[in-house]
Order: sequence, then structure tokens, then C-alpha cells
Amino acid sequence: MRDRVSPSAASSAIIIVMLALLSRLRRFIVLTGDRLGTRLKQNYNLYIASIFTLLALLDAVSANYIVGMRQKSFDMMVRNRLVVAQPAPDIVIVDIDEKSLAAMAGDYGRWPWPRQVLGEFVEKVEAQRPKAIVFDILFSDPDIFNPDSDAYFNEVIARTGNTWFPLVRLDPAQDAASSLPVGKVPGVRQSTAGSIGEKPIAVILPHFAAVQSSGRLGFNNIWPDDDGIAREYTLRRNEQGFELPSLALAVVRGEKPEITAPDRLLLNWRGAPFRYPYVSFADVLADLQKEHRQRPADEFTGKIVIIGSTAPSLFDIKATAVSRQFPGVEILATAIDNLRRGDWLRVPDARFLYLLVTLAILWATALAFYRHGASSKLDRIYGLSQFVLIAIAYAAINLFNLYINLTGPVMFGFAYYSVARYYAFATARALDRSVVARRHGEHGGARGCLLALRFELPTREEAALQKLAAVLQARCRHAPSAEWLSGRQMGLWRLLENTLVLCWLYEGTDEARWQAIREEAAATAAALPELLRVKPFVTVLPRESLSVSQVEGDLGAGAAHDWQALLGTALQELKGAQP
Repeated sequence: MRDRVSPSAASSAIIIVMLALLSRLRRFIVLTGDRLGTRLKQNYNLYIASIFTLLALLDAVSANYIVGMRQKSFDMMVRNRLVVAQPAPDIVIVDIDEKSLAAMAGDYGRWPWPRQVLGEFVEKVEAQRPKAIVFDILFSDPDIFNPDSDAYFNEVIARTGNTWFPLVRLDPAQDAASSLPVGKVPGVRQSTAGSIGEKPIAVILPHFAAVQSSGRLGFNNIWPDDDGIAREYTLRRNEQGFELPSLALAVVRGEKPEITAPDRLLLNWRGAPFRYPYVSFADVLADLQKEHRQRPADEFTGKIVIIGSTAPSLFDIKATAVSRQFPGVEILATAIDNLRRGDWLRVPDARFLYLLVTLAILWATALAFYRHGASSKLDRIYGLSQFVLIAIAYAAINLFNLYINLTGPVMFGFAYYSVARYYAFATARALDRSVVARRHGEHGGARGCLLALRFELPTREEAALQKLAAVLQARCRHAPSAEWLSGRQMGLWRLLENTLVLCWLYEGTDEARWQAIREEAAATAAALPELLRVKPFVTVLPRESLSVSQVEGDLGAGAAHDWQALLGTALQELKGAQP
């Protein structure tokens, strides 16, 4: 019989192979990083910045591929605003909700109801003198089973002067199949001199003659963005030299004939859905039919009454920037409200300015990496700069209804920073700028001087050591490097916690210069007592806990070995050496 390998043995073999592959991969990455760092040094950061600059230029002059990110950023800011405009109290939505459909099903059946029901509603509400009655319902076909009902509705509309109705603009690809000239569409306006308007346009008009003859119509199409989310509302369309207005624009023009607005509005949402006053159609109609009414007699006086539906079964629910389940009738209410107040969201056309901000972030970050390499200070500065940009955009949309699209600068900056930071990590050994690294593996012709500082403290004070190192380096003319252990130390290495070593390297034969370095190290040690009396060192690095030693020597037998000898001597001399 053939021997069988047990499952546990097979699993162990697989694990061993994977560990071996991971070890080889790690070694490959380390060696590759060393080679790249030795070959490219910090010039890599400038090369990559040039590539990102080219990408930013291409994005600025092309279709702007950052737009998808802009949309997500916009949605997040709009949903989480602190300052949200309140909905206009004089816009009321009469809701044909599921409750109304159920309540009226016994008398009129399911939707659509006979038009006499809506005619009676308009007639009774009209007596309260509303500013406008707006239907978010498309009456595209006659009711062949109730012609008298349609006739009654037509008569009621003919007696009003403030009712408004939607039409639907079909896909322009269907224009050739239409027989309706654009100039004959009720409600259109000639916008270009000499336009004849004989070419056909594909639209669905309300069936009723009184509606068409009144001209109080507008399209109520919602055209979402490519991701299916509605963020804008189209106010007008240019159709062969004629202006086809939206329903919102037609309604507001009835109140403000000379209003000016762009062709598309970036809607200033009033928050989550159902922020406007809603009343149930069935409740209102039932009360209007009573002899003794319980609802206020002036409930709709001076108001814009929008009749629409939030019932899911009537399929007028849209995905928007603030909610994926937003009633279409409230989108219409929001557009009317924005247009009347003039507070729609503005987006400055500043692509060139955005490009300049992007390039400034890229090259400021690139020069910082080129001159100083990766550091925790650079991390903090970069993180703060990105936070400031986002805070500016967030403040603008809250306080000024202005959306400043900083997504491009932020994303380009983040992408570049990530690449540069990874390069710094991968090439850390090759790009080490310390004086020890500069002489590692070299022989003769150099001298080293170490100033070791040891603080006997019960806690690790890495941040304070880093600040002290920066202060001491700034005082020195001969550019020493500063070395200390970062991170949580365990075992033997805890003996080196809170230890700072300043290293001077001299490569030459000028005795006067070498003497100046030795004197600078001694002067630095002498200045420590006074320096540690000021904030922030006086509390976290008390001078009573400090030991100091200074050693120097030739780097002749072998740089690495000699540095080790100097460090060992410096650490030995720390004991009890108070300044």
C-alpha cells in the first residue's frame, strides 16, 4: 500500500514553505530598498513629485477623474452639516401616502382615483386662497371610464389662475418620432432671436386642455449623476433656441417673474427627508367634506401647496445626497424653496486655483522629504495641513452655502505622501543621515565626538527627548546628529531609555576645527543646567536626574568598531557624572 501523508504533516509543510517564501520576500524588499536608496537617494521624492504633477495637470485639463471622489466628499459634508437651513414654513406637501390610498380604496378603488376627487380637493382648497397649487402628478392619459370626472376636473382648473402641472421631457433620441414642434409646447419661451421652433420635441403633456392653454407647466424630470444619486436640479433646458422651464422655475416665476438663476442648481438640502410640513391627502379631503370642519380655515392661505406622493407603491422615491430614500415631491419642494430664497449651494469655478493648491501641497511635501527625510514632525505638519483644508471646505458649506471642492488637492497630496513615506521606510538604512552611518565601514581619516545625556526617570519621555535634541542641534554650528531609542523598550534595552547621544564627525586634518568641535560639545554640556530650567523641560526632564559624559577618539581601526568603543566609553562614564 502507498504511504499516506497525514493532514497535519501536510499543513506543517505548507506553513514552513510559506514562512520561507515570506522570509525571502522580506529580504528581497530590504535589499531592493537599500539599492534604491543608494542609487536615487532623496532625488526620488522629486522624481515622484514630477510624475504626480503631470497627473494633476492631465486631470485638470481632462474629464477630472477626481469627480467621483468629489461626489462622496460632498455627500458626507452635506449629510453632516452643523448649520442646516430650515424649510420654508409656507410650503406644504399634501401627501398621497399609503394611509390615503388605503383610506380611499373603499370609495374610489386603488390609485389612480377618478379626477373628480382631485378636482373637488382643488376647488375647496382654492377657497382658502393659497399662493399656488402645484401637482407633482402627471395626468398624461384620459380616464376613459369616467369622462365626466375628467370634464369636471378640467372645468375646475380652467377657473383657477394658480395651479401648476408637470410635463415630462423624454430622451432627445425620441424627438424624431414626435409630431409636436418645440415652439408649440405650452410654457416654452423663445431664448434665441430668429428661432422658429418647428423641429419636433418628445414630451409628455398633461391631457387636459385647460392645463395646456394656461401655460402653467414645467418639466419635473430628475436627472441623477452617473452614480445614480440626485444632487442637482435642472431649472431650464435650451431646446432649439427655446427655453423649456422646469416646474420649480415656472412656479417661482408666477411669484417673481424677473427671477434669475443658473440652468442647474446644486440643491441646498434642508436635512433628512420629511422636513417640510406634510399633511395626509385623505385627512384633509375628509375634513373639507364635513359641514363642521376641525382643521384651520386658513390652513393653506398664502402657501404653496404641493400635491404629490410618498407612497412606495407609486415609485416616486429617489436616491439623493442626504438619503437613499428621498420622496420626489420633497425634491420639488426643495428646488422651489432654494429658488425663492436664492440659497442654493454654489460651487466656485476655480479649477485653476485647485490645481495650484494641489501643486503647492505636492511640492511642499516633496521638498520637505528631500531636505529632511521622513520624520514624526513632518507627519504632524502634513496631517495638520490636510485637516485645515477639510475644515475650510466644511466651514464654507456650513456658513456660506459654498462648496469648495478640495478633494483633488487632498487626494493627490495623500497619494504622494503615502508613496514618499513608504519609500522613506523602505530605504531608511540607505538614507540614514547620522554621522555613524556616514562612517560605517570606512577606515581612517576621521574623528568622532560623543556627548551622552542620561535621565534617570520612572517613565519614558521620548517626546521631551526629541524636543531637547532639536534645541541642542539648533545651538550647534558643526551639525551633530542626535540619536535616541524610540518606542517601548523591553529587557536589556530599557537601560538605554531616556538616553540622548549627540554625535560629531570630523573628516580632515585641521586641528583648529577639531578643537572647535570639542569645545562646542563641552559648551553644550555646560549649557544644559540653565536650559533645563525652562519649559517644557523643567518638569519632565529635571536636571537633578541628568548624567553627562563626553568622549572623543579617532575612527581609524574600523568605523563601526570605533563608534562602538566610543559609545561604550560614554555610557560607562555616565554614572554619577552630574553637570
